[in-house]
Amino acid sequence: MDRAPSFATKARAAAQALRALFEPTPLQRNEHLSARFGAEIWLKREDLSPVRSYKLRGAFNAMRKRVPDQRHFVCASAGNHAQGMAFACRHFGVRGTIFMPVTTPQQKIGKTRSFGGEAVEIVLTGDYFDQTLAAAEAHCAAHGAAFLSPFDDDDVIEGQASVGVEILEQLGRAPDLVILPVGGGGLSAGVTRYLAEAAPATGFRFVEPAGGASLAAALAAGAPVTLPRVNSFVDGAAVARIGARTFAALARTDPAHVLIAPEDRICITMLEMLNGEGIVLEPAGALALDVLPGLQGDIAGRTVVCVTSGGNFDFERLPEVKERAMRHAGRKKYFILRMPQRPGALREFLSMLGPDDDIARFEYLKKSARNFGSVLIGIETSDQANFAALAARLDAAGMGWRDITGDEALAEFLI
Repeated sequence: MDRAPSFATKARAAAQALRALFEPTPLQRNEHLSARFGAEIWLKREDLSPVRSYKLRGAFNAMRKRVPDQRHFVCASAGNHAQGMAFACRHFGVRGTIFMPVTTPQQKIGKTRSFGGEAVEIVLTGDYFDQTLAAAEAHCAAHGAAFLSPFDDDDVIEGQASVGVEILEQLGRAPDLVILPVGGGGLSAGVTRYLAEAAPATGFRFVEPAGGASLAAALAAGAPVTLPRVNSFVDGAAVARIGARTFAALARTDPAHVLIAPEDRICITMLEMLNGEGIVLEPAGALALDVLPGLQGDIAGRTVVCVTSGGNFDFERLPEVKERAMRHAGRKKYFILRMPQRPGALREFLSMLGPDDDIARFEYLKKSARNFGSVLIGIETSDQANFAALAARLDAAGMGWRDITGDEALAEFLI
């Protein structure tokens, strides 16, 4: 009796089939990071795939197994999955209907359309992803189309596992550690399942954004749970609920190996890679690199592969990334000052600023008070310690102030 092929065998077949679309994405030793952390740091550059993310792998693998029986595919996505499916639809010459929220940036819509060409139809519906997903599922039921999940699909997981296949082939040996970003879990489930068979001594670390830690929540509960709130900044990994199939592959993960990356800190990593290495990463693509400083003691002298999962970054977001990075580094703060309404008060305040303190925002908020007015002020400086010195000078002068940098409600409204 013939035995079913192992997962590793199927992952290798998926990797081989992908060669009809593109060569393996580069595995590059990064000299700067290797020297900084005293380890061999390799980057698996999924940001250099034809659609600038690994999502093409899973979409292609799922589609190749269903064509020619299925000729119409549907997905709901505002990002990389949409682009991967569009590319695969054009390759196979099948019809694709891609549902995207009305709020999707035109840059993403345009890229999806360019990858799919005449093969895909883009339907904009719903203000929120759940509404978009419901519309896509209803369309599938009405038209007998195949729904292509971005992660919770066995064939998609198998396709993403091709990343692991390429890592072993390109490195020529098993790495000591692989660091993987986690959103819905398709990439991490596929790579871990493959390497568990092909390189069982390799360890893993998984990285989630603080505002979308669905794997950590599932491990704590023992089953997938829906997060009550998701921060969408890391849009490629901000998933409210990890997939059932993906969690089945990750359920035995040590919770201590699931690392949480604050969104603002990720911005620092993105800027470091852009300015220092010339590598453009989207927030999700920087997750695996963001946790390296916290692992320095564990990775010294070891071979570590970080999967840079995507590079679909809209440069219109760069000012926001820089803003978040400076705030997290403690080099930019926002204050509300209670300014006396008398001649020379503003001049006195300005004299309190240090030589490296730069005013980045100034807005006078006086409304009805006769003796005092409020000023919203943003200050950038070269060293976060300068803010302690400024606060001492303000207190000594009796000038009331409030630091609102960490107040989410006020910051969202005022900044």
